[in-house]
Amino acid sequence: MRARDLAVEYETVSVDSDAMAAARLMADHKLPGLLVLDENGEPRAILPASQMVKVLVPEYVIEDPALAAVVDEKHADRLCQALKGRRVGDCLSSKAGPPPIANPDDTALEVAALMAQVRSPLVAVAEKDKAGTHLLGVITASHLLHELLSASGELSST
Repeated sequence: MRARDLAVEYETVSVDSDAMAAARLMADHKLPGLLVLDENGEPRAILPASQMVKVLVPEYVIEDPALAAVVDEKHADRLCQALKGRRVGDCLSSKAGPPPIANPDDTALEVAALMAQVRSPLVAVAEKDKAGTHLLGVITASHLLHELLSASGELSST
């Protein structure tokens, strides 16, 4: 199995996309994260769903998790207000580097190693040439596991 064969179409957003719309996209499709593209349509970063959730949590609760117990449900229901007026780029971690990109000819093991090395829920598959980077698709960790288990005969038919 090569990366080009494992890659599937996947939802993407740009750094300038609305953060609330991106959160809805993740929630509606139960995505582990989104591939963020730059203004040229090239992979820029991965926005994990866990990072989007972190944006919702007030800084004082992150610093002292015991405070979460004293926030009443009425205020907890308003957590998503933190996304209003924000862009996807505002939600990226300051440590967010470039996304993992697999070459179309990489093997499943090479993709798995890349995913494990950078601890990413997804890997972009792209061809690079003089004109830039052309996205072919994405491989998610769950899709990769499914394909590897199927190939080994370890996937149940239920």
